Amino acid sequence: MRIGTLKQSYIADAALFDSRTQKTWLAIGAALLVLFPFMASDYWLYLACLVAINVASATGLNILTGYTGLVSLGQAAFMGLGAYTVAIMQTRLGTPFLLNILAGGVVAMLGGLVVGIPSLRVKGLYLAIATIAASFIAHFLFANLKLTGGTTGISLPPAQFFGLALDTSFRLYWVIVPVMVLMVLGAANLFRTRVGRAFIAIRDRDISAEVLGIPLLRYKLLSFGLSSFYAGVAGGLWAYFFRVVTPESFPLLMSIFFLAAIIVGGMGTILGGIFGAVFMTMVPELLKLVVDLLPGGVEMTVFLSPVRTVVFGLLIVGFLVFEPHGLAEVWRRIRRFFHLWPFRN
Repeated sequence: MRIGTLKQSYIADAALFDSRTQKTWLAIGAALLVLFPFMASDYWLYLACLVAINVASATGLNILTGYTGLVSLGQAAFMGLGAYTVAIMQTRLGTPFLLNILAGGVVAMLGGLVVGIPSLRVKGLYLAIATIAASFIAHFLFANLKLTGGTTGISLPPAQFFGLALDTSFRLYWVIVPVMVLMVLGAANLFRTRVGRAFIAIRDRDISAEVLGIPLLRYKLLSFGLSSFYAGVAGGLWAYFFRVVTPESFPLLMSIFFLAAIIVGGMGTILGGIFGAVFMTMVPELLKLVVDLLPGGVEMTVFLSPVRTVVFGLLIVGFLVFEPHGLAEVWRRIRRFFHLWPFRN
């Protein structure tokens, strides 16, 4: 049983993975990610890619809301900025895949910096309203600018990666999942730095953080920029995955989806963004599979579709009521239980 760790240097104390057990589970997880596409059907590969995109975006929102304490309902708008940037560069300029993804993240980051300016004066629900306004403005621009294709949107050809067309879920998996893993690891490392600690200080008490010498505007804008960059990269991957971008692709409901994901998963934890995105993406699909397996044919499926939605909503409410710290806290309790159970009286 692991009951403690002895750190003999600052480097060891700051290590992201500080035990052999963590490194072993990391290696097992990496092996499963590598083997999964060879064992899964096209349907599950499709869901895996979609989950990876949602994990990337939810992780970005967790940086802003979970770690910095700034509520945002504009994540879908920033994903839209990234998706349209990728679509325009791909169709008009024919630039490489990775450059387009990076450009999508940068453009979304610039949009996030603009939207984050009011965060010095307002917070809480007032800031949420400001981000909703930004979402409506972005939707208006997507639907009315000639560059974005108006209401018809933009259709993309398959991405090319070293001459290979990424035209199947199997091929896209090998790009989307590694990008997601790098983004999650980047977020985990962020909070071992002074920037990440400044974000947490602002979340806990922004006035005290300012007294301690943390420039609030700089770090709030940096948090908005990082969160928006994550959303822009996720939006670019989304554009290549679905190969069509329209104004209706990124509604306000999508922003609520990601906010619900980090709440259910656990705000202020890296695992929270992962668990929340997996839960919000997979549970509706699993409920759909359960309904499809029930006898009764099409009539029973149509009858139970609203019931499926109600069950999904009740699951979310149940987490908020019985476990407000989310699935990440449930996972911690499970780990503690299995560490201690052989020694319990």
